Amino acid sequence: MMLQLTQAVGRLGTESAFQVLARAQALAAEGKDIINLGIGQPDFRTPEHIVEAGIQALRDGHHGYTPANGLPVLREAVALDLEKRHGAAVDPDCVVVVPGGKPTMFFAVLMFGEPGAEILYPNPGFPIYESVIKYSGATPVPIALEEEKGFAFDAETVLGQITENTRLIIINSPANPTGGVTPRAEIDKLVAGLPDHVAILSDEIYSEMLYDGREHVSLLQYPEIRDRLILLDGWSKTYAMTGWRMGYAVWPEALVETVQRLCINDHSCVNAAAQHAGLAALTGPKDEVLRMVAEFDTRRRFIVDALNDLPGVRCADAAGAFYAFPNIEGTGLTAQAAQDLFLNEAGVATIAGTSFGAWGEGFVRLSYANSLENIEKAVDRIRAVL
Repeated sequence: MMLQLTQAVGRLGTESAFQVLARAQALAAEGKDIINLGIGQPDFRTPEHIVEAGIQALRDGHHGYTPANGLPVLREAVALDLEKRHGAAVDPDCVVVVPGGKPTMFFAVLMFGEPGAEILYPNPGFPIYESVIKYSGATPVPIALEEEKGFAFDAETVLGQITENTRLIIINSPANPTGGVTPRAEIDKLVAGLPDHVAILSDEIYSEMLYDGREHVSLLQYPEIRDRLILLDGWSKTYAMTGWRMGYAVWPEALVETVQRLCINDHSCVNAAAQHAGLAALTGPKDEVLRMVAEFDTRRRFIVDALNDLPGVRCADAAGAFYAFPNIEGTGLTAQAAQDLFLNEAGVATIAGTSFGAWGEGFVRLSYANSLENIEKAVDRIRAVL
């Protein structure tokens, strides 16, 4: 090809879950029976009152642009919801509604990432973190999440990785792909030792999906870092609204104008009807959310026990989100080989741990956002090929 693209575009990575999804769909189109435990989205329908709110918004004529940062009534509802869940007051003017979670990641990294800068991120972790850090020209510095520590970060280790060039730290708890939840003691240590020149992006998109009485510790609960804290959350996982593309972030007051300009340059605003659906989600009944989390918990208990019963496999307990991250080193397979074997021979879509960074070697990710019946079949198929 004669066209010359920028070096920055060449540094962009991808999210392998979508590649595996495409391969799984192609196999299914050929007539193969595929069970998809790869993609990270709830298998439930969006609760009906939320759907109806979106439909009604269209009928009522909400067809135009909205403010770049989101409808005022929606931002107020976000602030009230966060205060209710985390006990922390939030200024609605610091809330910015965006189409999903990724724009917040991209905007935060673009603000702080450039050649010579360093950005710390979880590894194994959501692959877009490393991708956009590399795109910005900054140096990605992995925070190693280890199985023996429940895939929680060690605050002393993280603080020891900070240099004068560190601009931003990304943390994610409950975590994708591991399901790990970092305890309050480690977050306390991190906040206490965080230098003034370092911002922090806390990805809390799975904050309402915890099990066995685990505690979610929101970084909003630490007023001493609010002037450099970016909190990421949204509707996709909690309300089974992945396709609605609804996310939000709470930004430091000093950065709000900058992020609004990024919104205007990037996407103008979020779909108007979807924002009305998001409002209904926050202000309406939570019965369906609780039901979904209870069902995820049932599946979690089954899949962790079942994976631990497989030859050459061990699986740490999943504390949050809807992922199991079993260690498959005992099978003699690499992460990629296991992914390929399970898909091509067993008809089960999983994601290689290396799709989430180098520290994911020896692991695969299975999403239990699928029916218990399908999960049982999937594990039986994996057992057969192993």
